[in-house]
Amino acid sequence: MVVPAIGVVIPHLKTLRDCTSFTRTVLPYLPQLKALPQLIAVSYTDLDGLKTLYLSVNPVITALAFALALAPLFLLLSELNRNYSQVDRAWSLLPPVYLGHYCLWAHMSGLPTQRLDNLLAFSCVWGVRLTYNYWRKGGYQIGSEDYRWAVLREHLNGPLLFLFNLVFISFIQSLLLFAITSPAYVLMLASRISPEMNTPDLIFVRTLMGLVLAEWFADEQQWKYQQAKKVYQGTAKVPPKYTQEDLDRGFVVTGLWSLCRHPNFAAEQAIWILVYQWSCFITDVYWNWTLVGAISYVLLFQGSTWLTESISAKKYPEYKTYQKLVNKFIPNLLGAPPGMEDKLQQSGTSRAQNQRDE
Repeated sequence: MVVPAIGVVIPHLKTLRDCTSFTRTVLPYLPQLKALPQLIAVSYTDLDGLKTLYLSVNPVITALAFALALAPLFLLLSELNRNYSQVDRAWSLLPPVYLGHYCLWAHMSGLPTQRLDNLLAFSCVWGVRLTYNYWRKGGYQIGSEDYRWAVLREHLNGPLLFLFNLVFISFIQSLLLFAITSPAYVLMLASRISPEMNTPDLIFVRTLMGLVLAEWFADEQQWKYQQAKKVYQGTAKVPPKYTQEDLDRGFVVTGLWSLCRHPNFAAEQAIWILVYQWSCFITDVYWNWTLVGAISYVLLFQGSTWLTESISAKKYPEYKTYQKLVNKFIPNLLGAPPGMEDKLQQSGTSRAQNQRDE
């Protein structure tokens, strides 16, 4: 099999704006998606043939095909195990895989890769942080499942739950992880016209790293609080640096969690919006088709956070007061609301008194 010229596998573009055209950079290559399974079946025993095939298929089509292939696997595993956290376990792994794919394809095809190399390095740091945090919370233990899926089971019966698993959990979420990394394809195309990184590129990369650092601090503050609460509940002894009132409350409100209610979620959404904006900035446009991934990611977090907070508000008496005092995602850069902890304690005392009166 002869490797097609680079202008055949990806489009030959003259301007940076052309790199954002869906009709020129994606649509003409969609027929490859249909032919790909048969081509893999013919070449899977021949490493040289697979390499040639890999370079002969547009990289965004290969990534899309991989996401579509994973979806039925997620569905099968979740139904066999009656556990709907299969995509959750792959969440921190797949974006670096997709970005690594674009980077590898560009290297093998002789394209400039400075931006992709930096984006891949960032995604590896992002993935290590998220994987570690998921692991230490027991996410990879056999039988472990996100507590929100158990709540969902209470509201959906068998057929509806299967349909939700089929459409959203397995397929849409798999495609979403492909979509949030699709700006890398635009960056790859733009590198043929503007190959060198410059100061704005460095600002994007360093801001992304800064957001991962913010996520790490938020994770650590949450983890330490939950561990202290666990010790307190098990021994009735208050660990150092905490008060009984703080641990009785049941949720963390200090550090980054005093600036907004979900600092880790806020940074996570900002990360993939920024990756998308990078692709827009480099190509001199205000928006491009990869916006679908960033917007869908934000919508996912809106829905999942709503469910998380509805559970927390039922579980913790002071949580509704916390919601009134602190923004959900947008941090208050002026600091925590004055007297927040006192107000939370007062609201908890009032609710407890009302419950006793009832």
